[in-house]
Amino acid sequence: MTQPAGTQARPDLESQCVSAIKLLAVDAVEKAKSGHPGTPMGAADVAFVLWSEYLRFDPSDPGWAGRDRFVLSCGHACMLQYSLLHLFGFALPIEELQRFRQWESLTPGHPERETAGVEIATGPLGQGTGNAVGMAIAAKMMAARYHRPGHTPFAQRVYAIVSDGDLMEGISAEAVSMAGHLGLSNLTYLYDDNKITIEGSTELAWSEDIGKRFEACGWHVQRIDGHDRAAIRKALDAARAVEDRPQVIICRTHIANGAPNKKDSHKAHGEPLGADETAATKRALGWPEQPAFFVPDEVRAFFASRAAAKRAERAAWDAAYMAWRTAHPDLAANYDAVATRAVPADLEAQLLAAAPTKAEATRNLSNAILQKAAELVPALVGGSADLEPSTKTRVSASGSIQRGKFDGRNFHFGIREHAMGAVMNGMAAYGGWIPYGSTFLTFSDYMRPSVRLAALMHLPAIYVWTHDSIFVGEDGPTHQPIEHVASLRLIPNLVTFRPADGVETALAWAAALRRRHGPTALVLTRQKTPLLPRSAPLDAAAFAKGGYVVSEAAGGAPRVVIAASGSEVGTAMEAKGKLEAKGIATRVVSVPSLETFEQQPQSWRDGVLPPSARLVAVEAGVPDPWYRHVGRDGLVLGIRRFGASAPAEVLAEKFGFTGAAVAERIEQSLR
Repeated sequence: MTQPAGTQARPDLESQCVSAIKLLAVDAVEKAKSGHPGTPMGAADVAFVLWSEYLRFDPSDPGWAGRDRFVLSCGHACMLQYSLLHLFGFALPIEELQRFRQWESLTPGHPERETAGVEIATGPLGQGTGNAVGMAIAAKMMAARYHRPGHTPFAQRVYAIVSDGDLMEGISAEAVSMAGHLGLSNLTYLYDDNKITIEGSTELAWSEDIGKRFEACGWHVQRIDGHDRAAIRKALDAARAVEDRPQVIICRTHIANGAPNKKDSHKAHGEPLGADETAATKRALGWPEQPAFFVPDEVRAFFASRAAAKRAERAAWDAAYMAWRTAHPDLAANYDAVATRAVPADLEAQLLAAAPTKAEATRNLSNAILQKAAELVPALVGGSADLEPSTKTRVSASGSIQRGKFDGRNFHFGIREHAMGAVMNGMAAYGGWIPYGSTFLTFSDYMRPSVRLAALMHLPAIYVWTHDSIFVGEDGPTHQPIEHVASLRLIPNLVTFRPADGVETALAWAAALRRRHGPTALVLTRQKTPLLPRSAPLDAAAFAKGGYVVSEAAGGAPRVVIAASGSEVGTAMEAKGKLEAKGIATRVVSVPSLETFEQQPQSWRDGVLPPSARLVAVEAGVPDPWYRHVGRDGLVLGIRRFGASAPAEVLAEKFGFTGAAVAERIEQSLR
């Protein structure tokens, strides 16, 4: 593809632009006395060509819907991206580059979404490889759902710069495999092949032929000199011409390219060049040693001209987009619902009406509710890591996402929990879609880095984790979660629901669908749970507080209050019956979301769990989180060991989670 006239600068001016990118990074790292200058220097040629000539964006509107997406998977090289954002005129003034890695700056040590123009936070290596796959899928889905002949507003590309470290991480193998299987022709990786890691040469730990790996996964592969800008252009043109598969351009680069003494040295990976080497580098590049953060006027003018050209390109897109809206008003209305993640005002009522009113596993109850949720919320899409027959997460009225067919809503992530989490983050960060992913709760450990990043980035992902306790039964301790719910509750900004019946499951789904500023986990059972006989109908406002009174004590103030979650609420109800038969007034409280309950005022929590009563918590998992609510002298019936292989009823008896066993333990504690 030939670039428009005026896109390219004079060779000498191009070299100056590349030097500006490099040396802004060098100066920022030097001033902070912390950071990674080497990769920004080595990848500057690739990034310059990509951003100035190929990537579609509008610096004055970073969230413009028509933009391409860029992922810097090697987040330690964030000064490369910050330099580009500054030079192209995003809301990142030079003062922010001078405050690199400082308190409340817009240039933190790895890219974060709070910085205008940063699409996704990439910290742990490899995550960005999956994020880019998710963005490419999201764009393909938008195109499949909304494009019509002559109207293709969502023909977007996704570019990612990936590093040796990204491709060593196992998650990248899953992401690359998924992208190749789906034939994501709108995805291009630019692999910064500098052959250096923190410890030294990649040969210390890595000897595979990475090109053959990509070829085996169905990618289009090119190999170039990553400092030859003509070769970079030729490769990007060739990548754009590929219509049936993703592309990787293996760019042989040199870390700290331009530094006389630290080029190709691992010392440029994770530490400043140092004052002497910084000065020597500037001299070698024909740059004034002072002032720091210097950018020649001609360089600024070039970047400003390219930004203006991109704004003009955006204006043309806007005109085509408005023509599409005019020609297809029904599609436009549906798109608006997706773009805004719209849900109906009476979402809770409609999901409650769809919830089965019978004793059933909450995974099955969730499946019935999901069908209605998908009907009501067009942005909702998702699937499982090869476990849908068990997690019950298929939208029955829709088809599957497959190669060349992206108009469905059901994903087959394969046995790739790591990539599933990262792909979900990429989809959510792309915008519009509300992605959900499912697997067994014990395998949430595989997803944890992505879950943590979703919480950090305030992304509205939904996790459907089933088989939530020892009551998985015969699969045994490897598949029986013990510490998982407690550990997930520790992640800031992750809201975890462990519903007890269909009513709670419906309201948990509603809460997840309404949430806009963070992920939500739905933790569901394999075994049946009873429909709870509540003292009063449960409304969304009470549920939103995280815990509420299910059944009030008979005959006045409770002597005992049993708090529980999930399937153990039914057990608590059985225990209540036995205790009250002996004259012990007992209240049962369901706490579907312990962390939400903790956010309520102390006075309100004391009203639900009165300190004057004997406070008891029952949950088939690590007991520690409950002591905050029942006190040091409270009784918590939990599990501090791994499970065992046996039928669920046998495990309930052996571990003391029958109504009779719970009632007996409570009676003993009252003596």
